[in-house]
Amino acid sequence: METHTEPNIEVRLAVAQSFRTLNTATDNKDIIAALQTLSSYLNEGPESKTTSPQRAEFRRAHFTRSLQFLVSNIQADWVHGLTAAQRTELWDGLFLKGPPEQTLLVLMDGIGELSASAALDHLVSITEKFLQSHRLADLLWSYSQQTAPSDSPQLRETLLGRIVSLPDLTANKLRLNNKPLFLPQQYYPLLATEMLTTLERTCKALKGGTDCSLTFVAQTLGKVCIQGHSGLFLAVLAPRLSVCSRSDMVWQRVCWKLFENVPQRWVESVLTGLVQAVSGPAALGRIIGNLVLTNKKAQFVITHKLLLLQYKYETRILRIILGYLAADKDRRPLLIQVLRSVSQAWANPSAVKHTSLEQQLYVSKALLLSVSLLNKSELQELHSDLLQCMLGGMQSHLDSSVVRIRHVGMVVGECLSSRLDIGGAALKFEYDQDEETQELLSLMTPVTDDEPEAELVNVIDSPQEKTETTPHAEKETQKTDPDSDLDSDDELTPYDMSADQELNKASPPRYLRDCLESLMSSDDPVRVELSLRAVEGLVRKNAFAAREISVQLTKVLLHMEDKYSISSFLNLRQAAMVALAVTDTVPVTQYLTAEFYSLNYSLRQRLDILEVLSLAAQELSKPNKETRERCSLISNSASTDLTPYPGDNPVHWRQEVEKRIQSKTRRLSKGVTKPPAKATPNRYAPVAGHFFFPLLRNYDKPQMTFDLLGSDHLVLGRLIHTLGLFMHLAVNAPVAALMGRALLDFVWAVRYHVDQMVRRGVLFAVCSVFLSVNSQNLLVDLSDQLFETRTWLADVAERDTDADCRSLAVQSLVLMDQSLKKQLQDPQALRMES
Repeated sequence: METHTEPNIEVRLAVAQSFRTLNTATDNKDIIAALQTLSSYLNEGPESKTTSPQRAEFRRAHFTRSLQFLVSNIQADWVHGLTAAQRTELWDGLFLKGPPEQTLLVLMDGIGELSASAALDHLVSITEKFLQSHRLADLLWSYSQQTAPSDSPQLRETLLGRIVSLPDLTANKLRLNNKPLFLPQQYYPLLATEMLTTLERTCKALKGGTDCSLTFVAQTLGKVCIQGHSGLFLAVLAPRLSVCSRSDMVWQRVCWKLFENVPQRWVESVLTGLVQAVSGPAALGRIIGNLVLTNKKAQFVITHKLLLLQYKYETRILRIILGYLAADKDRRPLLIQVLRSVSQAWANPSAVKHTSLEQQLYVSKALLLSVSLLNKSELQELHSDLLQCMLGGMQSHLDSSVVRIRHVGMVVGECLSSRLDIGGAALKFEYDQDEETQELLSLMTPVTDDEPEAELVNVIDSPQEKTETTPHAEKETQKTDPDSDLDSDDELTPYDMSADQELNKASPPRYLRDCLESLMSSDDPVRVELSLRAVEGLVRKNAFAAREISVQLTKVLLHMEDKYSISSFLNLRQAAMVALAVTDTVPVTQYLTAEFYSLNYSLRQRLDILEVLSLAAQELSKPNKETRERCSLISNSASTDLTPYPGDNPVHWRQEVEKRIQSKTRRLSKGVTKPPAKATPNRYAPVAGHFFFPLLRNYDKPQMTFDLLGSDHLVLGRLIHTLGLFMHLAVNAPVAALMGRALLDFVWAVRYHVDQMVRRGVLFAVCSVFLSVNSQNLLVDLSDQLFETRTWLADVAERDTDADCRSLAVQSLVLMDQSLKKQLQDPQALRMES
């Protein structure tokens, strides 16, 4: 008992220590040593430092846990710190050395759980290596060696599902990025080749006196066929089985046992695919033996379903099935049974009237082929049955109004009468010879079982092995050819590169989830910077992936600090958040507007929120072409300062107001100077309320670190400017009138604020209301506030100490008077009001 317990404890402690080292170590040497410790339990040979009981215990109890640990830490900094060679040898090597069934389950679970990222790409590449290194053959062989299965039925069913459905699982996950090796056209022939390798190993083991089990291999064969891939799979498997079983009795017994072990529920799909894949009845007989005599389901499929219930198969399939039944004396009674059933179906008057012409042709072919295979004694035994079939069936066919059915009756009658030799007087009809009738006549002539695959070699080689070994062999031939006239540099002394180290050049991430993972948890400055620079482009490139993590990524960016002195950090961070707000507008704006009044935020972060919202609103209000130009300008900016806030420059807003006034002024023109701009939808109008109204909540509730109406004048001024911008961009939007009323109510309380920045924001907000709300809504919805607003504007225009405030007040008065004058002079509006 102690001899078994000590290795178990030793292995468990060593694995746990390796996990702790990988989680906490910062030295690359410690990480490599930990990975080498795990690899040592998979290495076999004289150089291995572990004993056989230790390796067995690791494979049994710790291998799956180790792979799951590696997958869960695939984005860790210590993984990225490994060179390509180290990662291939120590990280990837663990997946390619251990028990293949455990590896496949972990890989498929990892691919199913990970989202599009570099980690997913890495697991996909390991899965490709797993398949290319013939690990599927090792997996099937490991189950063939076990006479009694040691795993649970549930685990075996799960493993079968992963093996057979690998193309479906990868296609659903990778979609357009799926690998060629995972496509059904490549995967199922590869799986068939791996199964042939397993069967060859089984034959060698049986010849050496070792028992094997084909239960799992047969289950794999059945599940592949029941899922509809029998064509691709058996096109590789069946010809090779036919060749191998031609002269080797062990191969024949292995083939028979393989198909005997196919579960009953999958027998039909296997046999249906097999009869289409083999070249002749002799090959079918060598592969399945007398399966129709021992398996009732196989007998029903071969003798009834494929002949009487289905009629889609070619004449070649009928020849194979009936020839298989006639090839063995034990199976010939089934041929007699088939002939009786087919003759009754052919002579049935109801079937002639109510079944399709194609099905009647199919039954006629089966009848003629069966009769052609009978010997003299069997013909004598069935003479009365066939004569009754001929007379009754011919009458039913000749009574039909369909010409082709009458011709079928004539041809079959002629063939049966000639075969039965009725008193030397064979029937003869006059009908037009065509391809259909000629084919029916040809069925009475026996066809020799010529199998072209007899020329194939009896060696199991995969296509990959051939393509890899041939060029290598050619190179070796060229290198060792003494008569080669090519010049070479063999006399040059090679440069000593033994001390060189491989540089680990980091590449920009290609997936948003990789960026999110790096920004959240990585301590590598290079990874963080590359991820931050890639975020905006990835968001705009793949909106679907961005919407999945938009709020989470916005939260990370908002709280991110410039710990590594990244160039243009503020610009990159701001551009990324703007891209997120534009791509997934409603969730991101809801998050940002809610966080504006939350606790534990600095004033800088609150100003960042307002800047991101304002830039996003401006981008949404512009056509797509202008958006792309603006994005490229932001991405290429080398400045380390944030873009100036629009409200900081009153001259900018005076220009905007003048532009809006000029746009409302009608001018006579001599003609069109340029083509009109193409109309594009305003993406901002439907979501304007999500930007605007949440920022009006809680402004009068002083927080622990934030007093909007108290000392925090800068934030208040920026907030009013931002709300004015939202109002300005909402021109002609349905919600503009509601926004205008709410904005006037909000700024009214601070219209005489001591800070000139705040007063400028208030005046700009008022200008925005007059510019964005149409004149009718001004007169109807805001009539109660217009008189007081006009009085206040006149007072500011005369007495305010700031020149910009006085100028903005004058412009607001002009806009207000123009809007009211236009509305009062509009006779239709006056009639509507009356």
